[in-house]
Amino acid sequence: MDKKILITGATGYVGGRLLAELEKAGSSIRCMARRPENLKSRAGSRVEVVPGDVLNPDSLFSALEGVHTAYYLVHSMGTSKGFEDLDRRGAGNFASVAQRSGLKRIIYLGGLAPLEKDLSAHLRSRHEVGEILRSSGVPVIEFQASVVIGSGSLSFEMIRSLVEKLPVMITPRWVSNLAQPIFIGDLLEYLKMALDKEGLEGQVFQIGGADKVSYRDLMLEYARQRGLRRHLIRVPVLSPKLSSLWLGLVTPLYARVGRKLIESIEHSTVVNDDRALQIFGIRPCGHADAIARALASEDAALAQTRWSDALSSSGPVKDWTGVRFGNRILDSRIAETELSSEQLFGAVRRIGGDTGWYFADWVWHLRGALDVLVGGVGLRRGRPHPEELRVGDTIDWWRVEQYEPGKRLRLQAEMKTPGRAWLQFEVKPELGGSKLLQTAIFDPLGLGGILYWYALYPIHYWVFGGMLRSIVAAARRAGGTGGLRNGSQ
Repeated sequence: MDKKILITGATGYVGGRLLAELEKAGSSIRCMARRPENLKSRAGSRVEVVPGDVLNPDSLFSALEGVHTAYYLVHSMGTSKGFEDLDRRGAGNFASVAQRSGLKRIIYLGGLAPLEKDLSAHLRSRHEVGEILRSSGVPVIEFQASVVIGSGSLSFEMIRSLVEKLPVMITPRWVSNLAQPIFIGDLLEYLKMALDKEGLEGQVFQIGGADKVSYRDLMLEYARQRGLRRHLIRVPVLSPKLSSLWLGLVTPLYARVGRKLIESIEHSTVVNDDRALQIFGIRPCGHADAIARALASEDAALAQTRWSDALSSSGPVKDWTGVRFGNRILDSRIAETELSSEQLFGAVRRIGGDTGWYFADWVWHLRGALDVLVGGVGLRRGRPHPEELRVGDTIDWWRVEQYEPGKRLRLQAEMKTPGRAWLQFEVKPELGGSKLLQTAIFDPLGLGGILYWYALYPIHYWVFGGMLRSIVAAARRAGGTGGLRNGSQ
């Protein structure tokens, strides 16, 4: 019989990634969440999702029933005040119920901190939670991690926003403090291996990547990989409060979270005990590789994700500017038709070349001429065949990156832009017709790329909306009898 695993904090960054990894491994998983409905759509059919809140001890008994190992990944740093007391109460409740429920093991992820006693509130709380969990008598394995690098992690998103938006940065002294950033994939390996390792109960393991670097190093490395020139000017005085307000203006961080993070960054967080390397045999990557993997994982996830699966449940897309995916901006639109998916995709696969782009061709030709003037390819290449397509074919200034006949066409732009761009069309059959999802994707390069995208706001709105309607109309003229239903833009 499989040992039941409980994941607390599965709606968080590390917890969500861990859930996906354990699902792949076929583990028997139960997740506890204050709002189970928010997690059920993200968890697989074999994952049990139950209500539970560490601040409500009565809710923990059913969540812990029959569980062998629990991951404790809960913290309250995002609360407006009193997060230390909330963490203390939550850990105490969990420890008490865990002991009474017969839990065999707790795996806890805390924060890496220096040896000195004068710690930030955040790091002090992380250490205190570990002590409270151990006081329960339930065997605990604690990992103390430095900065986590991965697409979507708090530190990585802070670095990304600062570097992408600010060509010149006035930086306080904390950007020069050393850390030992760990890639999210390496962190997950530690957490997974702790499930089956024997004889480690009661031990604390410091974990980090291969390099000891500062936030300054991380920002400059991110800029290098993105092809951005950035200048960091250090000033001797900039308080955590002022720094957090500044971060709140230019990054996705709330000011209160930013302040707690900065207070922690003021300490050097490097590994002083390398027992984890010896016992687990993991060889973490360095910071440059971690940043490269984080960026590559976004590209892979972007290519694999079917936007219609996320959008169709909520009906037609109204916010044309789309959602953010990592650093990318998405303009997603849906048209529902009575045409068959074959008829609808027939118009999609003929796009470009002599067929044109179905709407406002003069705008496309003007953009192509401007591209030629700055040394780009323009629209001169056309396409090799008016009907057939293969991966790698050129279509004007685009190249076919992905092609699934009857289902999906994904193009990557090769024109001159301050960033990378894709255009994707996906057709899905529906009862009584089919659906076309058109997604324009832009990965802006620095502040110039962001300004470029939003400067073209009115043209994008007009051209992309008109193109979606015109593709459906072209498919209808080519042999369909149905019309456009609700959902077009």
